[in-house]
Amino acid sequence: MFDQFVNFVRDVFSEPTAFIPLHEPRFTGNERRYVMDAIDSTFVSSVGQYVDRFEEQIRDYTGASCAIATVNGTAALHIALLLAGVKRDELVITQPLSFIATCNAIAYTGAEPVFIDIDVTTLSLSPTKLKSFLDSHTEVRTGNCYHIASGKRISACVPMHTFGHPAQIDAIVQVCRAYHIPVVEDAAESLGSTYRGQQTGTFGLLGTYSFNGNKTITCGGGGMVVTNNEQLGKLAKHLTTQAKIPHRWAFDHDHIGYNYRLPNLNAAMACAQMEQLDMFIAHKRHLAEQYARFFSNYAYQFIQEPTQSQSNYWLNAILLNDRRERDEFLEFSNNRGIMTRPAWTLLTKLPMFENCLRDDTTNAQSIEDRLVNIPSSVILA
Repeated sequence: MFDQFVNFVRDVFSEPTAFIPLHEPRFTGNERRYVMDAIDSTFVSSVGQYVDRFEEQIRDYTGASCAIATVNGTAALHIALLLAGVKRDELVITQPLSFIATCNAIAYTGAEPVFIDIDVTTLSLSPTKLKSFLDSHTEVRTGNCYHIASGKRISACVPMHTFGHPAQIDAIVQVCRAYHIPVVEDAAESLGSTYRGQQTGTFGLLGTYSFNGNKTITCGGGGMVVTNNEQLGKLAKHLTTQAKIPHRWAFDHDHIGYNYRLPNLNAAMACAQMEQLDMFIAHKRHLAEQYARFFSNYAYQFIQEPTQSQSNYWLNAILLNDRRERDEFLEFSNNRGIMTRPAWTLLTKLPMFENCLRDDTTNAQSIEDRLVNIPSSVILA
């Protein structure tokens, strides 16, 4: 199958000999014109019309009441956790299969992650295992959830929509609501993905997106916080601009603030990318259909969108039989100019988080051993 895969990818991407990356950006719209306009305006930093326009585009697209642009997705998640009330020496539930930024943002608050296993159909936090952990190891008192053994408050839950595929987010939110735990969605990879017709990132108290260079749309960096809580939205805007009290000349600040605002230059590119988002997703879904047909002829599972979901298919993925075969596939494809990558090393194995609380991680370990991401760039005729 390995040879057939390489030939198939080269045929689909119409690249008979050139290197084929995992996911590269496409700039086919107004990117250059908007960026030059931002330069000509002299508003190239965190104030400018494109920042406002980008936030409006995200509000319109997702249906969220508030959207606050940030310099990157990790900054967005950090601010969202602070807004959710996460404090030092508290606990935040998340999943072991995720990019390091998820746990880094938790660590920035001074809190510690608690790792709950994933669901194999979504590759994201399992609501069943979440409920089992909370039922067995926590209690609710005075309107808060506490981990019984450590006595620490569980102040948030951060499910991540893995590779753009929606988690069972409504069930996760329902479980957390019963335990008075706010949900902050890490939707960094899933802009444009929907669950039961609703955009990922808009189910929890807050949600966050990333616009890094390898995402479905990009502005070089960039992130976004979304929420339907107007008060939190205003505070997010305030905190990400150094908590400066608006005034024509005075420099007064009323909170510890953060230099997290997105520059207008980046926002200009983002606005052009947003205009093409639906088109990009349509092409990515077509590529996923082609992969699904190809792998149906072989004894390997192509990861498809969960039920009741529509995925942006940010990164396509397959499951091989074991880690040995996974590594053979990675070496074979990369040696032939087809970029493939394994899933992230489980966060529970990293030295910064290996001593954190965890439940069973059997599903996550199985996915880490067998999953490979395959080329997923938008193909334009």
